[in-house]
Amino acid sequence: MHSVPLTLDLVRGLAELEPTPRGLRTHRLPAWARAQFPDPQLLAMEHQPSGARLALRTRSQQLELELHSTRVAFRGAERPRGRVDMVIDGELVLSDPLTGGDALDVDLATGESALQPGPTHRAVVSDLGPEEKEIELWLPHNEGIELVALRADGPVMPLEPDGQPGWVHYGSSISQGSNAAAPTQIWPVIAARAAGMKLRNLGLGGSALVDPFVARTIRDAPADVISLELGINIVNLDGFRRRTLVPAVHGFLDTIREGHPHTPIHLVTPLFCGIHEHTPGPGTVDPASIGTDQVRFAASGTEGDTELGRLTLTVIREALDEVVGRRNDESLHLVDGLALYGEADAVEHPLPDALHPDTATHRLIGERFAAQVLGAGARAE
Repeated sequence: MHSVPLTLDLVRGLAELEPTPRGLRTHRLPAWARAQFPDPQLLAMEHQPSGARLALRTRSQQLELELHSTRVAFRGAERPRGRVDMVIDGELVLSDPLTGGDALDVDLATGESALQPGPTHRAVVSDLGPEEKEIELWLPHNEGIELVALRADGPVMPLEPDGQPGWVHYGSSISQGSNAAAPTQIWPVIAARAAGMKLRNLGLGGSALVDPFVARTIRDAPADVISLELGINIVNLDGFRRRTLVPAVHGFLDTIREGHPHTPIHLVTPLFCGIHEHTPGPGTVDPASIGTDQVRFAASGTEGDTELGRLTLTVIREALDEVVGRRNDESLHLVDGLALYGEADAVEHPLPDALHPDTATHRLIGERFAAQVLGAGARAE
């Protein structure tokens, strides 16, 4: 077994690999963006490599990926661990749950936290056969990752560009993949694989807040199609009023258009979320659920209170429709989030924590997005 250099030629879907004493820290936002607003929530989410994967070509019969993870663990509420998914020639052959790593142990009742260190994890696969293979190692979508080493018993080369169109997607924890069981089971990855597209996922849990530095990141990224899932975090934070949201979205789109004047942009309105359909934020953890098998979220606003421009998901859908209607942009398209996951779907596929879809629902959303949005006419010719 020999070590394989880890570079961005080999690791797709990231902005940077930052050297650390242990290895290489994954980043989905560039350093200049992180420096502008080093918010702990944002930094934790962009460090989690949702949608990122090692993409390689090899005849090796054995591979070993060593990595170190950092996660948040809530006392009294078990959360599924992240996984490394191996796809060979398009087929999933391994989904390896992480062990070890560092855990930030948080007490939801008191807010107290403590860091519990742990060992690195090794994902090992052998008996792959001597033929040449295209391999993707999808990194965990829900834990921060440092890549320590990639080892193989034969030559390893980056996958060459294959002509697949590039898709840049921005959104909330729903887009990052919260509550999905594995990195290939989050809805953007399901949609990308179904549509044959190269994904760069900027789903940032709790942080889809129309930040200008994200717009500049998208502006500067190669993309054949762009999508923006906006709404749920805006209500969760209660950080906008309608008067400030609409100009902010216009500005976000203006910035992207500086680098992508004709690239199709799909503006996705909020998916159904019963707690915030008619009730503004801020969002909060339901205190009655702390210590139970399922922590749940709640809205702390007053139902129906849209005075002074307070935002609910219903109001945001109206506002985003207004934005698209006022722009003379034939390549800007409004996507109805309720067509991806609506009120009727919530009966058959309820949100386990009242906010995030489960694995089956991620698949439903991803398949619908691929069919409705990433089909014919979705990208620039």
